[in-house]
Amino acid sequence: MHENEKPVQIEINGVLDLHSFRPKDLSTLIDEYIDACLERKIYSIRIIHGKGTGNLRRSVHSLLERNPNVTGYQLADQTGGSWGATIANLSP
Repeated sequence: MHENEKPVQIEINGVLDLHSFRPKDLSTLIDEYIDACLERKIYSIRIIHGKGTGNLRRSVHSLLERNPNVTGYQLADQTGGSWGATIANLSP
């Protein structure tokens, strides 16, 4: 973290918007967010990665595939952000 950067406070409510984070922070961010959701008994999360070129979406999906607490994931439907967001299901 740079000297003038402050930690970003995020609400643990099952929705993680990645727009305010750097791509290099995603690995620890997503795993820590999943752990925090499980502590609060949140078993379905929505990760907003945006539409863009698809690189961020592919990174998110790759991280979800490696996390043992994720039982499955899919792109959100039209009401949840369409292909700009991913819904992940977590094991209780």
